[in-house]
Amino acid sequence: METNRKKLLTPPEGRVDAVLDTDTYNEIDDQFALAYMVRSDDKINLKAIYAAPFFNFHSTSPLDGMEKSYNEIFNILDLMGEKNLKKNVYKGSGSYLSCETVAVDSPAANHLASLAMEYSSENPLYVVAIGAITNVASAMLMNPSMVEKTVVVWLGGHTLEIGDKEFNMRQDIAAARVVFGSGVPLVQLPCRGVVSAFTLSGPEVKEYLLGKNPLADFLAKNTIEEAESYAKGKAWTRVIWDVTAVAWLLNENDRFMLSRVINTHIPNYDNQYNIANSNSYMNYVYFIKRDELMTDLINKLLK
Repeated sequence: METNRKKLLTPPEGRVDAVLDTDTYNEIDDQFALAYMVRSDDKINLKAIYAAPFFNFHSTSPLDGMEKSYNEIFNILDLMGEKNLKKNVYKGSGSYLSCETVAVDSPAANHLASLAMEYSSENPLYVVAIGAITNVASAMLMNPSMVEKTVVVWLGGHTLEIGDKEFNMRQDIAAARVVFGSGVPLVQLPCRGVVSAFTLSGPEVKEYLLGKNPLADFLAKNTIEEAESYAKGKAWTRVIWDVTAVAWLLNENDRFMLSRVINTHIPNYDNQYNIANSNSYMNYVYFIKRDELMTDLINKLLK
C-alpha cells in the first residue's frame, strides 16, 4: 500500500476542506451531525452541504425525502445563526441510481464533481456522507478523476459479520457499489455492531440540551418527540449515528474511535460483501468511544 494512500486512510491533521451529504429529515441524528460539523470549524472548513434522497415513513418518495432534507438544512442553519452557509446548500438526487454506469443529474452531484477538481491526492477534499450515497456516486460517474482528489467517509452498511442490509446502503446499493469499487480512499462507519453504541439517553437530553439555546432546544425536543412516539413512560436511548462520520475527521490520536485498514469489500445485491482485490484498501471503524465523543458533541452544541 503506497505511503500517501495510507496517510489518506488516517484522520487528517490540521484544518481540512469538507462537504456534507445528508438526508437531514430522515431521522433525528442528521441534525446533530450537521450542527456538530458546523461547530467544528476549527478543524473543518465546510465548503458545501448536499441534500440526499431518502424514502421511508417520513417521506412519500426519494424526491420528497430530498426536498424535505434540503429544507431541514436551512432550518438548522437558521437555528445556529449561520446565514452565510445558506449559499452553499445544494439539492441532490430525486431518485436512486438505475444502474452502476449512469449518474443521476442534480445540482449537488454537479457541484461535487466540479469542486473536487480544485484538490489533489496530497490535499484532498473530504466527502462526509450520512445517507444513501447517490449524490457521491453520481459525481464519480460524471467525473471519474475525482476519486484521486477526494476521501469519502460514509456511514452505511452494517459490520462485515452482520452483512450490508442497512437503510443507507439498501436504498441505493448500486451507488454504494460504485463508490466502494471506484478506488477512492474510503472510510466506512458500520451501523449495527459499531456506531449503534453511540446512544443519547433521555436524562442526558433533558440535562444537557433542553432549553439551553435555540439549536439545543430544537434537537432535544425533536429527540424526545421521536423517542416518546414509541417509548413514552419508559426508559429510552436514541442512537445518533451520523455524528460519528463527522467525528472521524476530528479523530486525532484515536480520541473518538478505533479503526483499522482492511481489504476493500464490495456490497452485493444479496446483502453480503465480497473482497474487491488484495491490492485495494479502506479504513474500517470498529469501535466508538461513546463518552468522549458525546462530551465533545454536547460542548459544541452549547457554544
